Amino acid sequence: MPASRSCPIPAVLAKLGPLSRDDTDRLRRHLERVPDPRGRRGRWYPLVGGLLMCACAAVSQARTVEETAEWGQRAALGLLDRLGFRRHVPGLYRSPSQPTLTRILAAVGTDALDTAIGAYLSEHRPAPGPASRRAIAVDGKTLKGSARLGLRRRHLLSAVTHGSAITLAQREVGAKTNETAALRPLLEHLDLQGTVVTFDALHSVQDSVRWLAQTRKVHYIAMIKGNQPTAYAQLKALPWGRIAVQHSTSETGHGRRESRSIKTLAVADNLGGIAFPEAMLALRIHRRRKQTGAKESRETVYAVTSLDTHQAAPRELAGHVRRHWTVEAQHHIRDRTFAEDASAVHTGNAPRAMASFRNLAIGRLKQLGATNIAKTTRAIRDLPERAAQILGIPDSPHTSGT
Repeated sequence: MPASRSCPIPAVLAKLGPLSRDDTDRLRRHLERVPDPRGRRGRWYPLVGGLLMCACAAVSQARTVEETAEWGQRAALGLLDRLGFRRHVPGLYRSPSQPTLTRILAAVGTDALDTAIGAYLSEHRPAPGPASRRAIAVDGKTLKGSARLGLRRRHLLSAVTHGSAITLAQREVGAKTNETAALRPLLEHLDLQGTVVTFDALHSVQDSVRWLAQTRKVHYIAMIKGNQPTAYAQLKALPWGRIAVQHSTSETGHGRRESRSIKTLAVADNLGGIAFPEAMLALRIHRRRKQTGAKESRETVYAVTSLDTHQAAPRELAGHVRRHWTVEAQHHIRDRTFAEDASAVHTGNAPRAMASFRNLAIGRLKQLGATNIAKTTRAIRDLPERAAQILGIPDSPHTSGT
């Protein structure tokens, strides 16, 4: 039914792709697999209802637990009924308060929550083109506002699809230095067949790379930065001057001109055998950027990959390296649109749970074709029913849980 003139659909929402009937209640079915950590006595709100409410609020750009509770206060009675909340008195519903939501998020099993969200998003992630491989970027992010007195900042490691920015898996590690031990647990439950995994080599150790290449039979591209001086110096010393540029691109936009070129070189056995098992090629990517009114900047990035020349052309390798930074763009959205770094949530599992719902909101909106997450979520902010539609919450009440 078309919207009335008194309640026009914002243009940014009209651009979202059609919602499939197959999506109806799919998120609920995944969230029902998350165990309820609460005792049965005094349990008033269903866990699934509370998690669905947090998901809808995230799609509506709720940045804090308080704003999530306010979303519930704006929701119509019928929507609260469909989320699974029961009446306090006939005809009157009450959504969870901020303290109640905080207790739920602090206690919920975040490994199970991230597994449910990753499974939901992965069911409809776009297939790669006929000439390209599916690729997943692995990178970490610190929740800067989560530190309190004796508590350190929480650090999360995520696996995010290239281009579409869909978070397939997420784990919490104690500190950034612990990322080296988390790569394998992060990826071991994912379907990696035909996938290229890209990562900052600081996040890996030899055993994890060997597990990827030899056990899971997955190709990888490891980015080498200056904080890995031995590998960086080893790659920099290769005879790049004898190699011609094999692929280059140039583009202009957003007030700058940027060009990139790539060279590839077969690596010696000792480079692949010691640092990176199954390594076949070293990559050298040179970037030039000229911002309007500023000096030209240059940067050289090195990488090691298990892909050989007959498996991936320089053009494809350059594309994987560039799209690896999709994960950084997703982190940027979480910080700028959802103010994640400014979030003071620190109790129990709540910091990670809130990050999980931000991943869900970004991934779902990207799947529907949103190109500007900030603008799209602002348009949904005062439309609770629209948020429910985007997440496939059906029009009829659902009665699971009490």
